[in-house]
Amino acid sequence: MLSRAAVFCVALLALCVSLGSGSLAAQQAARRAPVPALYDGVKKVQTWIPMKDGTRLAVNLFMPEGAKPSDKFPALLSYLPYRKDDWSLAGDWDQMAFFVRRGYVGARVDVRGNGASEGALPDREYSDQELKDGLEVIDWLSKQQWSSGTVGMFGISWGGFNSIQLAHLNPPALKAIIAVCATEELFHDDIHYIDNLMHADEFELGMDLMIGMTRAPDFPTDEDSLKARFDAEPWFPLYLKHQRDSAFWRRASLAPDHYADYKVPTFMIGGFLDGYRDSIPRFLEKVNAPVKALLGPWNHTWPHDADPGPEVEWRTDAVRWYDYWLKGKQNGVMDEPRFEVYMRHYFPPDPNIHTVPGEWRAEKTFPAADTKIQTMYLAPSHTLAFGASATKASEILKDELKYVPSIGNEAGFWWGDATADQRPIDAFSLVYDSPPLESDTAILGWPRAFLTVSASAPLADWFARLSDVAPDGSVTLITGAGQSGAQRESWSDPKDLVADETYALPIELHVTSWVFPKGHRIRLAISNAIWPMIWPTPYSMTTSLVLGGANASRLELPTVPVQSPAVPVFDALVKEPPPKTEVEWNGSTWPPQTWTVTRDILTNSTRVFWSSDDSGKFPFGELKDHEQMWYEVSDDHPALSTVHGEGSTSMALPGRALVWGVVLNLKSDENNFYYHFERTLTENGKMIREKKWDETIPRDHQ
Repeated sequence: MLSRAAVFCVALLALCVSLGSGSLAAQQAARRAPVPALYDGVKKVQTWIPMKDGTRLAVNLFMPEGAKPSDKFPALLSYLPYRKDDWSLAGDWDQMAFFVRRGYVGARVDVRGNGASEGALPDREYSDQELKDGLEVIDWLSKQQWSSGTVGMFGISWGGFNSIQLAHLNPPALKAIIAVCATEELFHDDIHYIDNLMHADEFELGMDLMIGMTRAPDFPTDEDSLKARFDAEPWFPLYLKHQRDSAFWRRASLAPDHYADYKVPTFMIGGFLDGYRDSIPRFLEKVNAPVKALLGPWNHTWPHDADPGPEVEWRTDAVRWYDYWLKGKQNGVMDEPRFEVYMRHYFPPDPNIHTVPGEWRAEKTFPAADTKIQTMYLAPSHTLAFGASATKASEILKDELKYVPSIGNEAGFWWGDATADQRPIDAFSLVYDSPPLESDTAILGWPRAFLTVSASAPLADWFARLSDVAPDGSVTLITGAGQSGAQRESWSDPKDLVADETYALPIELHVTSWVFPKGHRIRLAISNAIWPMIWPTPYSMTTSLVLGGANASRLELPTVPVQSPAVPVFDALVKEPPPKTEVEWNGSTWPPQTWTVTRDILTNSTRVFWSSDDSGKFPFGELKDHEQMWYEVSDDHPALSTVHGEGSTSMALPGRALVWGVVLNLKSDENNFYYHFERTLTENGKMIREKKWDETIPRDHQ
């Protein structure tokens, strides 16, 4: 990653250039002054928020030290189940301190039934109870003695999700939110079904471990505590029972019908290597409320600690955003371009890339005003032909593809988190390349593949990947997406395919940016598997892609000028003394620390294995987490796919050693999923609780 000094130098150079040119960037840089800290210290106060039903939610209030009793502050709410007193405490200190020093009170609240909060555990994410409680929390924060009466929300992932959902309910005191790496479309985009297709990963393992843990710091093991937490039903089976779009998913989604009634000003932040990035252009296009957006090259991370970089100081803009909406400061934040986006330039395949080359650009709208759609047709010679189809209107040609369920590992785990060379997948895909480009070519937006397809089986998925082919033959993934053939007409009413019947199948690839260098080729690759990201369909088969005729398969690219209309200039990363906290945290559960692929050529089966560890030290003890999962599929018998996961959280306390463990087994055949889950709890090496769950869940076009 770029050092902070290097980031500052880059910003300074860009500022000098823009000042000389009199561009919009120069005007923006003049307004984008750093927001100085008003308070040096931050203190944490633990208290309770009473709900109307008598349940108390636990809250950590992060407050400015040195404030006068008469000082009033807006509240910034982060509302999560992720255990405020241990698992997320280090991150909470890191995020809250910046805002608190600039005149805010941070409120980190555990969702009911989780962490230190009282009450019964909800049966799922974003439950009606969670949102109802959230409205009461916002009201409570607005009425405290220290409160100015205004509340903002912010969070990454879950915290961003419920910020959007609570904003949609429009509580009076909630004046603005910031949602980082979050989405308003739950069935298509969330972790359980990616592109509406079944996905299983460490979230299901880790979440169903975490909800079974009792509160810190005493970690009680009495019967009532264990019955309420340890014995709670795991959540994963509930998601497995909703394999098509329905009211189950629509209840907490803005899409497709609730954008017009969304009113709260929203700052959306995301990354091109994150699975939730499509929410940003949808907000810009469809929401009538004030929207500001920042879209960088990152994975699921905060921009000032980005992976991969470059890092940017988003927190200054966040304070200015809240100052405008919560404090009424006229600081010009709403006069700036709505959309600041990183235009990625070519880089060779590298799963460990630290800094993505490119530059920032500012756009007033999305799509960018100068976007042009470039159409390319898939030709029989496995080329992409610009302009008109290379075949005659009356000439219908087909390319056939044998389904290989085990391909796709190099595409990552949710469309972009890995950047490995795509050639191993392409070897078992239908591949179409453009001629070498005569000039640099930039795209920004949603590429779209319009395919005409058929299959010899009743269920098939199609995956489209857009890549950059370098002159040396290496292939860098830019973006991709999947589409179920069964959902060709409806997400909520999937239907079997008729063998060998031809269907039109549009695929909207996930939003992206890229500059193809002169001499490189544009590649579109089509496959029927992207494993282990998506669970394999159960039938061996051959699929076909129509290349000619009236419905010739084609690719549409949203091209923009290579030169940016305006270049934003970010502040240098702010260096402040870290707050004095009671926690040390090392490592991160995701991305994994090991990732291996093995293939048994005798059984024609493939296994993907990953593992990860992290740890933390607290005044009350030391915590260690371990997770590992492996996925296995047979190319000859794709129905018989499996995933196995194991996880544990160990807590070393004075005189006590507690270990919570979980095991997940999920298997399938042509007709069913077979779910097995178990929890265990040992104290000082002795088993004190164990429980198992088994369910058979019918497959529903997945």
